[in-house]
Amino acid sequence: MNEHAGRAPLLDQLTVLADAVRGRLLLVLEQHPLAVGELCDIVQLPQSTVSRHLKVLADAGWLAVRRDGTSRLYQLDADALEGPSRRLWLLVREQLTDSAAATQDERRLKGVLARRRTASEEFFSSAADQWDHVRVELFGASSHLQVVAGLLDPRWAVGDLGCGTGQLAEVLAPFVARVVAVDASREMLQAARGRVGDFANVELRRGTLERLPIDDASLDVAMVTLVLHHVAAPDAVFAEARRVLKPGGRLVVADMLPHDRDEYRQTMGHVWLGFSERQVSRYFVAAGFDGVQVHPLPAQPGSKGPALFVATGRARGLAEPGDLDPASSLATAGVVRA
Repeated sequence: MNEHAGRAPLLDQLTVLADAVRGRLLLVLEQHPLAVGELCDIVQLPQSTVSRHLKVLADAGWLAVRRDGTSRLYQLDADALEGPSRRLWLLVREQLTDSAAATQDERRLKGVLARRRTASEEFFSSAADQWDHVRVELFGASSHLQVVAGLLDPRWAVGDLGCGTGQLAEVLAPFVARVVAVDASREMLQAARGRVGDFANVELRRGTLERLPIDDASLDVAMVTLVLHHVAAPDAVFAEARRVLKPGGRLVVADMLPHDRDEYRQTMGHVWLGFSERQVSRYFVAAGFDGVQVHPLPAQPGSKGPALFVATGRARGLAEPGDLDPASSLATAGVVRA
């Protein structure tokens, strides 16, 4: 709305609102932003007449105007009006609302909005086959996933364990209180620093997943994404994740399902050729996690790697003797605490 909205002398504002057509226009524009052509359909007047009234209203600060492609949309924001003008509008609105002309305008407004919905539905009907492609072109291939970060609790401390170049930490940082990003490679951490250096709430630390440089029970969420297959002792990773998580904290693990691409051992240093759902569940339970869920993920179009899974579990509490599976508890504790 114009800066002088509601600041003109009250008598001038009375003059602006003295015309019944302008009052009718404001009634419908308080409900929805509309273009000139739509307003012509609603008030049943020529475009030149409607445009003239809109200019008077806009010049007096009653309307906000914004571009929508090649059109202009007009709207009355009654909440933005200053005291005297707001009281004047409430009085005028009360007088006009039940008039025969306003009632007809309201019916035609519904017709205009219905045509908008029809046009939108026709677009989506015709674009359904190409919609995914259109969204990728407009917003990028991962835009639909990035918005999910808005579900995170802004009070959380999140661990990005095996952070690599900091891609995940960059996504998480705007939505949580703190991100602790850990990696064993100096080069990876240097690359991550270039990516997340502007975030004051991201801490980059060098360390292994089997011996995390993180205090006990200090994280709300820990994430291990596409790194578990590089670790010789995955059970140690799960035990360490439980150690650094608060009771009730969540561990999220994403990695590859079992595959037969043995060349990955030589070309990319993989220790494990994926993990079965049963195998992952055992790691979670043995380390002291409840509510374990393992979800295979659908293959992404154009992807060339093995299928992936995402698994989650909730920490029962800090590790206590006897909590872990008897056959693995001593060995796991030895790896973690050595």
